[in-house]
Amino acid sequence: MADIRMGVIINGATGRMGTTQHMANLLAIAAEGGLPLANGDKLIPDLMLVGRNTGRLAALAASHGKLRFTTSLDEALAGPDQIYMDCTHTGDRPARVRQAIAAGKHIHIEKPTAPTVDEAMELARLANRAGLKHGVIQDKLFLPGFAKLLAIRQAGFFGRVLQVRIDAGSWIFDGTTQACQRPSWNYKKSDGGGLALDMMAHWRYMIDRLVAPVTGVCALMTTAIPERIDEQGQRYTVDAEDTSHALLQIENGAVGVITNSWATRLRRDDTMVVQIDGTDGSAVAGRHRCFTQAAADTPEAFFGASHPGGMDHHSLWQEVPDAEGPLRNPFRQCWEAFLRHVAEDAPYLPTLVEGAKAVQLAELAYRSVAEQRWMAVPELKL
Repeated sequence: MADIRMGVIINGATGRMGTTQHMANLLAIAAEGGLPLANGDKLIPDLMLVGRNTGRLAALAASHGKLRFTTSLDEALAGPDQIYMDCTHTGDRPARVRQAIAAGKHIHIEKPTAPTVDEAMELARLANRAGLKHGVIQDKLFLPGFAKLLAIRQAGFFGRVLQVRIDAGSWIFDGTTQACQRPSWNYKKSDGGGLALDMMAHWRYMIDRLVAPVTGVCALMTTAIPERIDEQGQRYTVDAEDTSHALLQIENGAVGVITNSWATRLRRDDTMVVQIDGTDGSAVAGRHRCFTQAAADTPEAFFGASHPGGMDHHSLWQEVPDAEGPLRNPFRQCWEAFLRHVAEDAPYLPTLVEGAKAVQLAELAYRSVAEQRWMAVPELKL
């Protein structure tokens, strides 16, 4: 049994995702002695932090045991590290990933992988031709609630799936009375912003795996809050959508409905709720909890709910119990799967082609808005 050190470049390390999700989970793996591999070896991530601010990088590196860091991506890519993670802003991501591929690094990046499907597929093809492992973060199905939803789907709970509904979002402050919870680039098209580009990435893989592949989309998008205040206290004009509605056609005949907004106030169980209805039962899941109602337990609700207090609908659902053992961070599970993919060629589903499918759905949704019509979703192939 041997300890194998594997260098990982994190570009965007001082950002929220870079620090709290990627760096923190890789350091946790290292702190526990490494990731066990099939042959008994332990894989220990060895981090190289990349960012724009030397002071912030130095402080971050020092606070976690003197990690390596640099403000030069060229310098990082010239080193011996094997994996490149890109979790900085989306707009210039294809150029950075092409540079990492040219340097011979395996690619594991945040979504969306590129602003357009053509660029996203180009990255997949370049990495494939170079013989490199590649993937995109798809974390939501590792959250406890959605993991339960996937498990009961795989167990055949729903019978024939009829429809899936996604209701997601929350109120993002504009910066006048409270600080905006999302970075300003999210609201600027030129930097890769836009709610659909950001979140369709999640909805595509979730629906593809929870129900069946998406085959058509029709969308409507708006900008509800036209002005915001950025991180420097400067007012700016929002030129990206903050609200998106979509109807989906799904391969097995089911229908999908997505309501997604950064300008809505919550009166539901979670910021992200998915409901699947089938002939044999229905299920509703948020990020942490999942509830089911089987066909045999379905009450007559049309007349039962016709007068105030006539029926307590929430009480008629059964909660799916938690899995045994401690909960593991979804990003950590993504990283463990990719590290095993690189180290021992273990199977890995969310390649850059899967990332391109997410970009494709967003791109077709934008076209649907512009052309005011349904758009077919063709199959993507290398």
